[in-house]
Parts: sequence; structure tokens; C-alpha cells
Amino acid sequence: MNFEFSEDQKLLADQVRKFLDDNCASSHVREVLEGERVYHEDLWAGIKELGILGTAIPEQYGGSGAGYLELCVVAEELGRAVAPIPFGASIYLAAEAILLAGSEQQKSTYLPQLASGETIGTLAVSERAGEVSPRTIALTAKDNQLTGVKMPVQYGTIADLAVVAAKTSAGDDARSISLFLVDLSAVKRDVVDSIDPTQNMARLTFEDAAAEPLGGAGEGWDILQKVYDRAAVLFAFEQIGGAQKALETATEYAKERYAFGRPIGSFQGIKHMIANMYVDLELARSNCYYGAWALGTDAAELPEAAATARVSATTAYQHCARNNIQVHGGMGFTWEFDCHLHYRRSNLLALNIGAKSEWENKLVDRLEARNAA
Repeated sequence: MNFEFSEDQKLLADQVRKFLDDNCASSHVREVLEGERVYHEDLWAGIKELGILGTAIPEQYGGSGAGYLELCVVAEELGRAVAPIPFGASIYLAAEAILLAGSEQQKSTYLPQLASGETIGTLAVSERAGEVSPRTIALTAKDNQLTGVKMPVQYGTIADLAVVAAKTSAGDDARSISLFLVDLSAVKRDVVDSIDPTQNMARLTFEDAAAEPLGGAGEGWDILQKVYDRAAVLFAFEQIGGAQKALETATEYAKERYAFGRPIGSFQGIKHMIANMYVDLELARSNCYYGAWALGTDAAELPEAAATARVSATTAYQHCARNNIQVHGGMGFTWEFDCHLHYRRSNLLALNIGAKSEWENKLVDRLEARNAA
């Protein structure tokens, strides 16, 4: 089993990194963090022109059909740059849900729009902080009309299309949940504050909103688990991209900052801190590569591989982002330094498709089930 990316995939990574270095410096991220922008429209326009939105979308549906390994490569670079754009919500979540559960007509209609960036998609499942399960979903569907609230919804204030989880039958089990596609133009939307304002969060209020069934009735929760497994691998690559950048930033500062006549990187405490960051990152990277293989080949091991990648990448990014601040000392806590950009993003990504504890439980349950089988 070869866990190394091909030369073509490495070339893609170089091209995306160069584009992001030129168009997504920390100053661009701060334009969204500190200004009135919901996302960076100019960067999004460049991403559309670059043609990477449709990386894993089949050619017959308007994508390039390159594959999931290539999308993992793109995700890592986006994470490294803390890109303030709706790439994950639209591609990892909405597009994947339609690919998995959509009819031929739905795929032919919506996937080309998502692949071109003409339409921005999102996924609306949670309705309150904490656990997300069938019993916590109260939004209801009747005669293909939705009523209720979803919060927080990533990029909900700018998304054109949402995949929405709704209750379609009595009970709190998985069979009570179905998925629907909703045009958000007529849905009330309000901004929700989050730890990372560069990733817009919203409260969506549905009042008899017209909806189109996605997948079979009662199949929504099972479909969501498959979407989350795929997205877990892709978000994990964003996390290791961010962790790598945080490690590099900390290492460079430790070499350049002097105290008592010597670089602070020569002190044992700093050495150990950076070494621990490196170990966590490399462990996460190996798990992410395994997840990429499972995703790219649609392997039976994908559920376990996705959970492993998710848990280890979340740990690595939070650790590296936090320790990057510590290495920078008092300056690392200031607004002027960029350390908090990764700290914010690491904490948001740790929760966006379920907390680490949920994924740890999933991993244990899945390993036990596989061993029993």
C-alpha cells in the first residue's frame, strides 16, 4: 500500500499553494475577520477560475473527475492558508450529499452549479449546541415543506442551496429523519457569532419552505453518516495543513527570537514543545493518508479510517495552534500576530461535523463491530 502522493498530485499541491500564497495571505484573511465581508469574494472568484471546486465531481456532472486524493491535496493547502471561503460547506458537505443520495436529475442539475461555483451549497443538520442525533432534530417536513430552525449552519447567510435534515415520522430513531434540498432565497437568515468569524455561521428559520426530497424517506440519517465520513477525511487534511503551518511558524520564530543572547529554540522547554507538535502532526498525517486511501478507493475500512483521521487531525491542529502561541510568548496573544488565526480555525474545525469525543466514540464502536464480525 503506497501512502505517497504521485508527482501529478504534488504538482497540483504546488500550484494551489502558489495561488494561495499570492491571493490568501494573512492580510486577505483579516479583511474578512476585521471587516464587513462574509467571505473573500475575490479569492472565491480565483478558486472558481482555478477549476478545483469540481476536483472530485465526475466529468459527466461538470467536474474534472480527478478524484478524492487530489481533493485531499487541495484541502491541505486550503487549511494551511486558513482560506476564508465556503469550500468545505459547498464541496465536502453539500456536493457529497447530492453525489451519494441524489437522483440522476438532481445530480445533473445541482452538481455542475456547485462544481463551477455558480451555486454555493451547505449542510443544515444541527439545531442546538452539543449532541447532534435523530432525537435532537425538531425541524419537520410535511408535504415537502419544512418548518423549524437550524443553527449553526456554515456559510448559511450566503449559501444558495442547503441539504437539510428533517423529521418525517414520529419517534427519535434514525428512520425518522429524511434529507431535503432547499433553495435558501426565501429562508430567513441571521448571523451567529463563532470563534472564527472568517467561517460564517448562521441561524436559518424555515417557515413552510419549499423542499425537494433527497434520497429515500427515512434514509436521511444513514446518508448523513456516509457524508460525514467522507467530509471527515477532507476536513482532516485541512487540519493537518493548518497544523503544518503553525509548526513552521513556531519553528521559524524560535530560530529568530533571541533571549539571553541565544535563540529561544535552543532552550530545552521550547525544543520539547516543538518536538511534541511535530510528533502529533506526523501521526495525524499518517492517519490522514490512510483515510485518503480509503476514501479514494471507497474501501470497506472508510468508516474506521475516517474516524481515526478525524480524531488525530483534530488533536494535532489544536495542539500545534495552541503551542504556536506559547512559543511566541506574550506577542503570540496579541491581535497583530497571526497565531490566533490558526487557533480560531483549529477550534472551529474541531466542532464543525461533530466534536472529537463523538468521533472517538464512533471509532471505538466501529472497531468493536469490525472485530465482532
